[in-house]
Amino acid sequence: MAFQHQTRRIISGLALLLGLTLSLTQNLHAAGLMQPTNQTLPPLQIREQHVTVDVEDGYAITEVEQVFHNPHQQDQEAYYRFPVPEKGTVAEFTVWIDGKPVTGEVLEKQKAREVYQQEKAAGRDAGLTEKDSYKAFDVLVSPVRAGQDTRVKLVYLQPAFIDTSVGRYVYPLEEGGVDEETLSFWTANETVSEHFTFTLNLRSSYPVDAVRLPAHPQAFITQSGPRQWTVKMDNQSVNHQEGQVQNAASAPAFRLDQDIVVYWRHKAGLPGSVDLVAYKAPGKDRGTFMMTLTPGDDLPPIRNGSDWIFVLDISGSMQGKLATLADGVSKALGKMRPEDRFRIVLFDDRAEEMTSGFVTATPESVQRYIGKLSQLQTRGGTNLFGGLSLALNPLDADRPTGIVLVTDGVANVGKTQQKDFLELLEKHDVRLFTFVMGNSANRPLLTAMTDASNGFAISVSNSDDIVGQILTATSKLTHQAMNDVHIEIDGIRTADLQPQRIGTVYRGRQIVLMGHYWGDGPANVTLKANVAGQDKTYRTRFDFPKQGGANPELERLWAYATIQQMQREIDNFGEEKDLQNGIVDLGIEYGLVTNYTSMVVLRDEMFAQYGIDRRNAKRRELEKLAQAQRQSVPPTSNRADTSQPMYTSSRPSFTGGGGGGGAFSLGALLPFLILLVAGQRRRRP
Repeated sequence: MAFQHQTRRIISGLALLLGLTLSLTQNLHAAGLMQPTNQTLPPLQIREQHVTVDVEDGYAITEVEQVFHNPHQQDQEAYYRFPVPEKGTVAEFTVWIDGKPVTGEVLEKQKAREVYQQEKAAGRDAGLTEKDSYKAFDVLVSPVRAGQDTRVKLVYLQPAFIDTSVGRYVYPLEEGGVDEETLSFWTANETVSEHFTFTLNLRSSYPVDAVRLPAHPQAFITQSGPRQWTVKMDNQSVNHQEGQVQNAASAPAFRLDQDIVVYWRHKAGLPGSVDLVAYKAPGKDRGTFMMTLTPGDDLPPIRNGSDWIFVLDISGSMQGKLATLADGVSKALGKMRPEDRFRIVLFDDRAEEMTSGFVTATPESVQRYIGKLSQLQTRGGTNLFGGLSLALNPLDADRPTGIVLVTDGVANVGKTQQKDFLELLEKHDVRLFTFVMGNSANRPLLTAMTDASNGFAISVSNSDDIVGQILTATSKLTHQAMNDVHIEIDGIRTADLQPQRIGTVYRGRQIVLMGHYWGDGPANVTLKANVAGQDKTYRTRFDFPKQGGANPELERLWAYATIQQMQREIDNFGEEKDLQNGIVDLGIEYGLVTNYTSMVVLRDEMFAQYGIDRRNAKRRELEKLAQAQRQSVPPTSNRADTSQPMYTSSRPSFTGGGGGGGAFSLGALLPFLILLVAGQRRRRP
């Protein structure tokens, strides 16, 4: 069906803010060493944490090395909890045993837990890394010897996307506070007592003209070339600029309660492009590729006004945050024009409407409802489905509408299953735009909802640049989008492509396509899309390599993208044994920690006794060698469409400087949300 562009029925836009546990003044939960709340002994200590991040085109490798110390006179088990990075998966877990690093291997989750418990009961050194759904990675090490140190290392991989010529990396430390069962039993020691370092090495195919950390102005940033930058933080070397190195004994302890967010901005005026990174192991016919399409800035702008519906969580967990919520909504109402309209929906155990239908945003009505908002009290549970259902009925098809849902928790009253939310969205011709706020937010649910409505999600940290994030969002909602996007590759055999469906692509967003290929030589790549009712086609032609490549990590990235697709099907339609087995098989083959696989470390001789193949240790050696080889030479371009460009215009970019940094709250965010008026009506199949 052709896309119908009508000026009188432009959009129903849906902006969603979930998991709002952030505030200007307080972070209650963080990464750290866990202990039972009724533990009589003082907690174990984190003496050192050293973080090294290598960001390359398309992905990031994060290595976290820690030293745990046991000050007690008996052996202890260490339990370290770490928020799951966005689309990140653990690829290495190493424990130093008898002074020697031993890398873990991946087993089916229950089997890995059994092996770890057996070794723990026998008093032998062992370690385990498990994934707690979308919330956290749990790292267990036993024993940490009495009065001694234990050194461990965790390495994880994740995609690194560019949006509107701006890249973003987050080292997640703030725990989102959504897991009430865990938080009721455990408390965390979140302090690195002696030495903390953070080093990020950025290597880019395209020139980078700025790097910044909004919440960490003390970071030391250096540039060694137009495509290569380094960021360093060190609690034992505070004043880099004056060259004063602080004495280690007097260095302040580092708290693991604030995300580290790094932005980098590409030089303005870069062309739209197609980049290709490929890897084919020696002697193999099948290779793995990552193709990144960065469209040019040729999407036309749109102009429209809006109705606004605020859907507000007033459940008991909002105690202490409700005043901030009310203040933010009040500021948003104050930004409206007299011709705008608004509704306010409240939900706790049930849903109710404060406004009894749309209210014209006159100064008198705005002041009236600001007064009502100031009197709100928290109560009850979280009926997210009820609040969203009430907001979606009725909608005025002749007016553009934005719906802002604000909640700090996970649905626990009424309908809570993912399929219920998907079925609800299918009944309404709207698009869902999601701000995923805070670590441990229910990303699977949010992703499924945005996918179902052809919307998009933007992750937000308490350490983000709020102005930059708002600019990124508004640039999506003020321009037409590419709809029904699909890519064809002819001339070379490809298969196992991820994502399986691309759908809608908004201004500034990249398309990253991963898959397998056979053979080599020229390939024709065609992108087809519908923009404002018009079919558009982009074409290029370039070669796939015959062999080699310096990026063996692509195999794991492809495997995890495939695992995520399988997990989405399980989340959407329920447990399916074949899908679970598929995740287990891929996790074991490619050495990945998933919902169904874990990584276990044993003494070297015990791997053989349990019949565990050391395939992950071998894979990590190959990857580390390739990583060292890449870093020994300057970064080079991966652009593939130089001789036959797919796009004729430059890619979108922000040419001005970033806004203020530091933490932000709902009060800072909502006034800007009035600007977020969405694009076109969602197409029905």
